[in-house]
Amino acid sequence: MDNVLAPFPANFAFGAATSAYQIEGAVDEDGRGASSWDRFCAEPGRVKGGASGAVADDHYHRFGDDVALMKALGLTHYRFSIAWPRIVPTGSGASNPKGLDFYDRLIDALLAAGIKPVATLFHWDTPAPLEDAGGWMVRDTALRFADYAALVGKRYADRVAMWMPLNEPLSLTSMGYMLGLHAPGKQLGMAALAAAHHQLLAHGLGVGALRAAGASAIGIANVHAPTWPASAASADVDAAKIYDDLVNWTFADPLLAGTYPAGVAELMPVQADDLKIIAAPLDWYGVNYYNPTRVGAPDGRAAIIDGAAIAAQPLFSIQDIAGYPQTDFGWPVIPAGLEEILTQLQARYGAKLPPIYITENGCSYNDGPGADGRVRDARRVEYVSSHLGALQAAMGRGIDVRGYFAWSLMDNFEWAAGYDQRFGLIHVDYETLQRTPKDSFHWYRALIQKNRAAR
Repeated sequence: MDNVLAPFPANFAFGAATSAYQIEGAVDEDGRGASSWDRFCAEPGRVKGGASGAVADDHYHRFGDDVALMKALGLTHYRFSIAWPRIVPTGSGASNPKGLDFYDRLIDALLAAGIKPVATLFHWDTPAPLEDAGGWMVRDTALRFADYAALVGKRYADRVAMWMPLNEPLSLTSMGYMLGLHAPGKQLGMAALAAAHHQLLAHGLGVGALRAAGASAIGIANVHAPTWPASAASADVDAAKIYDDLVNWTFADPLLAGTYPAGVAELMPVQADDLKIIAAPLDWYGVNYYNPTRVGAPDGRAAIIDGAAIAAQPLFSIQDIAGYPQTDFGWPVIPAGLEEILTQLQARYGAKLPPIYITENGCSYNDGPGADGRVRDARRVEYVSSHLGALQAAMGRGIDVRGYFAWSLMDNFEWAAGYDQRFGLIHVDYETLQRTPKDSFHWYRALIQKNRAAR
């Protein structure tokens, strides 16, 4: 299907992404400390099937084979996360030499394969002692993160091509502290916005620490979703505006405009110079995109998010989007939403918007190997192709997009859904840990090769 796509610009990044807790395993090995997700998974009923990331894809022991697959895929960039508890087991104080050595080996293997390392410093796996002390609800966690960022920057700045201190601070705030569906499992309502501010402060402090260590090409991975009012009625439009401000602009405005949206600022525990720190200049801006959200006035009914029921919300209601195909996770497939949110970002920030990378985009389809061993995931091929088409449409309108990272490189632990949802270009048999490239892997490889040949 790549024949519908025009060639991408020279030096466009073709990547894939993962995160530490979702693939590494080895949670008790080589000095790694416990994380908030280790604790959460140990609580009965929190994760489907009682699953955890204790083994996951065993990437910690198999990273060499995985890098070989990345090389075969032809990736120009690979986005991974560094596990804070593996580097600083208690979240502060002494570092763990064996943890630092692991990422040395991974980064060096990527470079030897001709792949540029793209490092996320924090992908939701808070060191357990920091979570016990209040986690992201307390300011001290941001300060400890700055120390961790300085340590990691000093160690790897000479070899990592791109950096992002945080992945999706919205998701940790909403799913972890507001609704309790992810670690640490808190249900704090709007009080959870303190966790948003402290993550953004950590981001700003992390940017400063990385730059001081000599790192370059620093950004963030923020999840964005166009907000669609349920109707033209003023109550629905007003509720959608509240939702849009909370989930999109609360996490982008402070970085790119130096302020929180009206109505949000007074809910944040802002101290002197916080907004200046958070607005540290970025070299690029990452967008994680999956689908729009349909929002209406509060209706007193519970909503379903990723298969879990949540209580009715006082300010808005989340409503189903009908009329579109769905992934096996129940997410609507709407490629045009990617062009829509990029257009909104450009309109909102103009010249303040750095070059964009799509730091995550992907789909859960649970296709497995057939009798011949082949994994036929035509729906994923169509998904990626159509979203890249929407991306090209946005680029054709003058939006500066420099790269695309498919989520995910391989099937992995999908948080509260356990191992029931498969996002990978590579199939993983969780009993044998055998890796099998899917049809989408081969399609993506052909697309990358075609674009390299056109340069």
